[in-house]
This record gives sequence, C-alpha cells and structure tokens, in this order.
Amino acid sequence: MSEATQEPAGPTPYELLGGERAVFALVDRFYDRMDADPAYADVRRLHPAALDGSRDKLKWFLSGWLGGPPLYFEKVGHPMLRARHLPFPIGTRERDQWVACMDAAMRDCGVPDDLAAGLHQAFAGTADWMRNKEG
Repeated sequence: MSEATQEPAGPTPYELLGGERAVFALVDRFYDRMDADPAYADVRRLHPAALDGSRDKLKWFLSGWLGGPPLYFEKVGHPMLRARHLPFPIGTRERDQWVACMDAAMRDCGVPDDLAAGLHQAFAGTADWMRNKEG
C-alpha cells in the first residue's frame, strides 16, 4: 500500500469532536454567540443579517477541514477560502474576534482542552491567513 492510500494513524478531529452532530452544534453555538455578544460586533458586521447561509457554509467547510465528509466541496466546489473572503475587510480585530468567538463556542460545547488547544492553533492560523487589511 502506498503512503497516499494509507488510513490516518488515529482519529480525525472530526471524529474526536463527535462527528457531524457535534461539528454542527459547534458552528451553531459560534454563530449564536457572534450574533448576541457585542464583543464580536466587528466580525458580525461582515456577515449578512440572516446567518443561515453562513452557518451552512461553515458547517460544510468544517466537516471536510476537520477530516469528515467533504460537504463544502460536494455542494459548492473548492473552498478557495482566501479568495472567497477577499471582498470582506478583515484585519487583526476581526481575526481576533473570530478566533475568540470560536474559542468560546468550543468551551460552551465542552470540547476537551487538548483538542481545543490544537483546534485553536489551526483556527488562529487560518484566520490570520484571511487578513486582507491593516489594523
């Protein structure tokens, strides 16, 4: 068997979180917090008034990104994450609010500390890559 076809050595983050139900619950908690807490007002302003489409897209994206079914790819195509975010002014404040909101959602959902720490690093790196403005 070639290296490219070998199964992963351990469970994926998707599996560690608890699969689809847990990933979708995390996304729902994330957007509920973003919508209700003024601490996330800058990043909330980048979203449409109704968050249903944003929720769906993040659920689909995280499913595949975390090692589960590639729902985003199946429904929308290649994520092209940075390109899809270029129309939105994302600076350090928006990045930090997004990461803080996701950290809070992970705590609310009871994500184990070691898993949350690893996910925090991955989310923070990706959020930083989305920055496209100074400040």
